[in-house]
Amino acid sequence: MTIPELAGRDAALQAADAVANRQLTTLDGWRRFVDGPPEPPALLPPGQSQGLPSTKRALYDEDRLDHHARMLVVATSFVEKTVVCGRRLVLLNRHAISARRGLMVSGLPGTGKTSAITQLGLAHELLDRARHPNVADRIPVLYITVPPAATARMVAAEFARFLGLPVRPRSNMTDIIEAVVGVCTDTRTGLVLVDEIHNISQVTRAGGDVSDTLKYFSERIPATFVYAGIGLETSELLTGTRGAQIAGRFTLVPTRPFPYGTEWKGLVATMEGTLLLHDHPPGSLVKLDRYLHNRADGMIGALSHVIRGAAIDAILNGTERVTKEGLDAIPLDYAAETLRKPLKNTVTR
Repeated sequence: MTIPELAGRDAALQAADAVANRQLTTLDGWRRFVDGPPEPPALLPPGQSQGLPSTKRALYDEDRLDHHARMLVVATSFVEKTVVCGRRLVLLNRHAISARRGLMVSGLPGTGKTSAITQLGLAHELLDRARHPNVADRIPVLYITVPPAATARMVAAEFARFLGLPVRPRSNMTDIIEAVVGVCTDTRTGLVLVDEIHNISQVTRAGGDVSDTLKYFSERIPATFVYAGIGLETSELLTGTRGAQIAGRFTLVPTRPFPYGTEWKGLVATMEGTLLLHDHPPGSLVKLDRYLHNRADGMIGALSHVIRGAAIDAILNGTERVTKEGLDAIPLDYAAETLRKPLKNTVTR
């Protein structure tokens, strides 16, 4: 590999790393998410790919590895329900001056909560862009995550961080809140997504303060608030007087593991259709859909992880196909592996 080629490849990798580090919790990262991922690389005919010089083959494989490393968002029934409920609430809240209704998305880890609310945010922002073309000073969506053991100031700082507002050590809560509310009002923020909301406990003073701060933001910012978290129905978020207020104003959309059925088979087929491998027999993953359901315990996050991981291994080891053995070699999260133990001897087709 020549020095110019090395420099060019390093520059490309650095640019990719820079993009990857732009998280959804920053305005720049969110806008890149809305703009969409890059087009997948073209899968070359086997003879042409094998004839590439080593440098170009390495770059070609790197592009395919990067493609499989990206999380595929599938329009599941749960995602569609979340988007429909969210859009309805945005419309109902359009002329509300107080007591705006919100949405809570609840479920186990890996069931697609974050994907669902970010797809709602994506739909809202794209619609806003279509209605206001060539207007760069609008921020239709704001996305934050609640830190563990959060304080009210920490959550207010997350709002400010998304907007790119400076939060200095001496900045008091009033200064931060007024700055956030001012920017959100001026830029017509209409949807606020708050992820990891289960980190708030109403039984602690700090948790109560965080809840009050979010409520105050919801009263000052003319937007629909959407919460997402684990097991919200039974969490401490809904306890006490503050919890009763949330329960009385928020619609709950629960998510659960997918049962083995038509939709699960469609998920497997959709994910298989995104594979860029030279020797993968079409439909071979669909034939393993029941095995994959047992392996992932019906969790879409685990399904995506195991398929993408096996595809990456197939490129790295040169087999260029995803097999049951390759899928078995991908370790999943502890919960999925624990649930899978009794199913190891299950006969799969």
